[in-house]
Amino acid sequence: MMRETPASLMTTDSPNTSTPLLQVRNLRTSFNTPDGKITAVAGVSFDVNHGETLGLVGESGCGKSVSALSIMRLVPNPPGVIEDGEVIFEGVDLLSVSNKEMQGVRGAGIGMIFQEPMSSLNPVLTIGRQITEPLEEHLGLGRGAAEKRAAELLEMVGIADSRQRLSDHPHQLSGGQRQRVMIAIALSCEPKLLIADEATTALDVTIQAQILELMKNLTSQLGTALLIITHNLGIIARYADRLNVMYAGEIRESGTAEQVYLRPGHPYTIGLLNSVPRLDRPASERLDPIEGEIPDPANLPTGCAFRPRCRWATAECEIAEPVLEQVGDRQMVACYESSTVVESVEAVWK
Repeated sequence: MMRETPASLMTTDSPNTSTPLLQVRNLRTSFNTPDGKITAVAGVSFDVNHGETLGLVGESGCGKSVSALSIMRLVPNPPGVIEDGEVIFEGVDLLSVSNKEMQGVRGAGIGMIFQEPMSSLNPVLTIGRQITEPLEEHLGLGRGAAEKRAAELLEMVGIADSRQRLSDHPHQLSGGQRQRVMIAIALSCEPKLLIADEATTALDVTIQAQILELMKNLTSQLGTALLIITHNLGIIARYADRLNVMYAGEIRESGTAEQVYLRPGHPYTIGLLNSVPRLDRPASERLDPIEGEIPDPANLPTGCAFRPRCRWATAECEIAEPVLEQVGDRQMVACYESSTVVESVEAVWK
């Protein structure tokens, strides 16, 4: 039987593309641990527009994946709690709808590709069954029609002998093939938004490039918006229209990919960029990694959380956390010394 999408979540065939597809406002998620409450996402706000690719970047532990799980309302409770905020998808706050209504959004409205396909795919179910289930649940297809569509989806993501592959189990596929299956499942109901959470981390660079090109091409064909969550700045440079840089649960810089890469305004963004090898620099030149580690979320430093690792930190940075402020057309930075940082970078990068 087809699971109907609630009337409050239904849209017309011609959505208002001037309004962002997804609007995240002041999202705050915490976890209760034996050591006390840890805030993993501390008041994050951003938009995803219709058909665009947005990157969410930062080191492991900065809150990227928890932000995605909060959007999908998949944060395990307990110990996790979405404390505050709004996640407005096509005009409806997903944090205020019922669990049943949210089930109608997952897959049909928002698809998600998880970080590790081997642990995300059910090892005891065939690939075919894992693809046909959302087709039957959300689109109301019968078993035969769902299997036909599943084979078409496997062909779309580049898996040969798709009909035969439907009867395979996850362990019979390579890592790249399993990730392609995850993409097929996520795109099966043609969602308006696709979230890719470190979707290529476990793959070698050749397969990684193939998967990324596949995702970008498919989302372009289907008109699907794409939120790429990654620590790999090379991926963002090639595929994202805009990006948000996260650190210690907050967005520290945002803007178009071109703006942020050519004129970064936050010391953390510069540190990430300096940690990546560049073809326009001598091969003998050493990388300039960020010193130190991400702070313990249960014991954040006073003021700016990046202050202990920042070469531009001043006394002001110890007093209060800076807020995002506009530094250019569509570019925002949360740093008291952003103008000094930009000038220093421009002098070095000329």
